[in-house]
Amino acid sequence: MRRLLLPILILAAVASACSLTVGSKTPSATPSPASTLNTTPIPVTNEPVEAVVQRVLPAVVNVTTDIAQASGSGQGVGTGFIVRSDGVIVTNCHVVEAASKITVFTSDADPKQFDARVIGSDCLHDLAVLKIDAKDMPTVALGNSADLALGQRVVALGYALALEGGPTVTSGIVSSLDRTITAQDPNCDPETCGADQTRTYSSVIQTDAAINHGNSGGPLVNMQGQVVGINSAGDDNAQNIGFAIAIDSVKQTISAAENDPLAPSAYLGVSTQTVTTDLAFQLGLKVEQGAYVLDTPGGAPAEAAGIRAGDVIVAIDGHDVTSGEDVGTILEGLEPGQSVPVEIVGSDGTRRTVDVTLATRPAPAQLP
Repeated sequence: MRRLLLPILILAAVASACSLTVGSKTPSATPSPASTLNTTPIPVTNEPVEAVVQRVLPAVVNVTTDIAQASGSGQGVGTGFIVRSDGVIVTNCHVVEAASKITVFTSDADPKQFDARVIGSDCLHDLAVLKIDAKDMPTVALGNSADLALGQRVVALGYALALEGGPTVTSGIVSSLDRTITAQDPNCDPETCGADQTRTYSSVIQTDAAINHGNSGGPLVNMQGQVVGINSAGDDNAQNIGFAIAIDSVKQTISAAENDPLAPSAYLGVSTQTVTTDLAFQLGLKVEQGAYVLDTPGGAPAEAAGIRAGDVIVAIDGHDVTSGEDVGTILEGLEPGQSVPVEIVGSDGTRRTVDVTLATRPAPAQLP
């Protein structure tokens, strides 16, 4: 046993010698110039992201839409946040611009439901301002995006991917400031988008906080719980890249909508096409002028009154309808909540008159 211990002791001594001679110098207690920086850890509060979420989440809402166009209908989902206690809500323009009906759900455990309408918008900055009939709602404060710095922590809240179980939260840092991006938008208005259905946005914040479909319109907040951006788009072809509209670029539009909201306008809820001689011949219509009904979105006043696709509207409130444009023109002179007679010619030539209680148009440029 003694013979075995001697080589082991020799190896240990050699190993100790090697560890001391690495770098050719022995360790010194004197710090080098490179180590004179303050290395004291930055104090960390208990769960700062959780504290931000608890402050902001009550003001975050789920925005759902019924979308009805001549090409078809469907549903959309997005996010918004409440900025005034009487129900003024900020979201993305692309979330609501094709909507025939806008519904808002609160983030409560037992969500409250409200009908909403657009009272202001700036689609060049992907902004829409909504109003619901409510009071004493929780709100979130607007911050200053000009004060943001690269590397600053931010939190994104929203209803990502329309997942069940309520809102989602992601956190990250500010990756870039004042970006200009081109985003894909299948619901894009041809007047503001090209044939490739894309939009270009300026004054954009880039973050590595995940922003997925459904997050659109939700708040991007700083660690003080103030909104510094409006979540607008993610990059499906890259990881850890999300974009938000800088809040400073839209504050004026939000303020204008709050102080001078768009007036409510009457909404019938029909997608129509002008009846021509050719159309009447092709479809076998029994009239040669009027507004041919292509679609009536679910829940719209027209559908509730029994107006169906294939009907032809020939009069509203005693005014003759000779084209699809006449429907919108007549409605401009009517008020939400007003009950008006609408004269219809069915596909079999039967004439009937139905009473329709007009609703409030959800968006400023929508179906009649």
